[in-house]
Amino acid sequence: MNLLRTVFAFSLSLTTVLWADDGFDLPDLPEKAEIDTPITFKPIEANSVSDSVKSEEPTTFDIVPKKIPAELNRNVRVGVYTGVKELYIKQGGEDIRITLEKGKLKIKGKGKTETATSKTFKSSGKCLNIAAEKKLLSSSCFPGEFKVSVAGSKINAVNIVDIEEYLRGVIPYEIGKLDSSRFEALKAQAVAARTYAYKHFGSRESAGFDIYADTKDQVYKGLASATSLTDSAIKQTEGIVMTYNGEFIIAYYHSTCGGETETLATWGRENLPYLQSRPDLRPDGTPWCNESSYSQWERKFSDKETLELFKKNASEVKFKFTNISTVSDISITDTLPSGRILTLEVSTDKGKMNVLGDKVRWLFKKNGTILPSSFFRLSHDNNEWIIRGKGFGHGVGMCQMGVRARAQAGQSFAQILTHYYPGITLEKFEK
Repeated sequence: MNLLRTVFAFSLSLTTVLWADDGFDLPDLPEKAEIDTPITFKPIEANSVSDSVKSEEPTTFDIVPKKIPAELNRNVRVGVYTGVKELYIKQGGEDIRITLEKGKLKIKGKGKTETATSKTFKSSGKCLNIAAEKKLLSSSCFPGEFKVSVAGSKINAVNIVDIEEYLRGVIPYEIGKLDSSRFEALKAQAVAARTYAYKHFGSRESAGFDIYADTKDQVYKGLASATSLTDSAIKQTEGIVMTYNGEFIIAYYHSTCGGETETLATWGRENLPYLQSRPDLRPDGTPWCNESSYSQWERKFSDKETLELFKKNASEVKFKFTNISTVSDISITDTLPSGRILTLEVSTDKGKMNVLGDKVRWLFKKNGTILPSSFFRLSHDNNEWIIRGKGFGHGVGMCQMGVRARAQAGQSFAQILTHYYPGITLEKFEK
């Protein structure tokens, strides 16, 4: 990369937030369009955090201007629909249905049908309506263009879009619906999501795109939930990314840390300097994320249900035995720096088995839902296992509910990011 030597001081004591003119156009959607909202978060009232901030980091930061590398000076390719059987597109007032027939795309519009191995669709207005289900077509709204192609026996649809436009469809879903008092949280999420996206440029070349549009990477649903406030957060942080020793950081983030973040050891990986286990507490000693509905949680499983779940989930947690008949004990034998579980020992009639790190959440998977976090303790009473825990997600990197509270308490996006990712450098790409 070409590093410009000029470094400018960037003051982050924002007193007035302007978002009326952010340069983005919001989509025109039907008034009664059903738009999915994030399930991880609940709305928070603007005045629900009253703590005054005792700053842990400086309030003024250097942001290094840098010429964007040539290999990154392109649109991001997002795998929005991968491995689907059909697609629906509304273009120029015409509804188009795409299916697969004899190894080719069958593209059927008004009175005409064509076949192809791939086809690019561009928006005729502010966005393109495209969905895998016809009922979702009217509420979909994606910027950029889509390349639809054959992928084996299924169909892929890749959104090719400017990275700043891409972020417009990420921020509302990844950080939740926020008010203006939490504007800095939106900015912090924008920088984290932008960094994550750039880090993954070219990472899935064999699949034909850079990044998935779901929880495999970052949730991206187009412009349906974009607002002037989320757009302004993206605009005010345009081009800003996080690096460590000249490389993009792996900007992991999660919903609720429970007052302590975790290292990569939860996945059995080597630690990174900017992903540390550290307290995330207010001046009064309470977790910044304690407004989350997952700050404390409890789950109960009968002995019979526990046995059935362990047998059913055996392959996901790499159990050695699947034909167990009894579970006689479950105990925590080792924990990670934060207190999350490192080793959970399960005693069965076939022997003892260990489940490691974040995988313990999958051991108790029920109806497709895993445990909220690996930050829990167990007890057994009256033929029932009782699990009491805190937090939602893996606990690595940025705690989004903590970010929301820190922002409302007056912290800037840079203060927030340098807390969760210590030692980072903030850089601003210039095209």
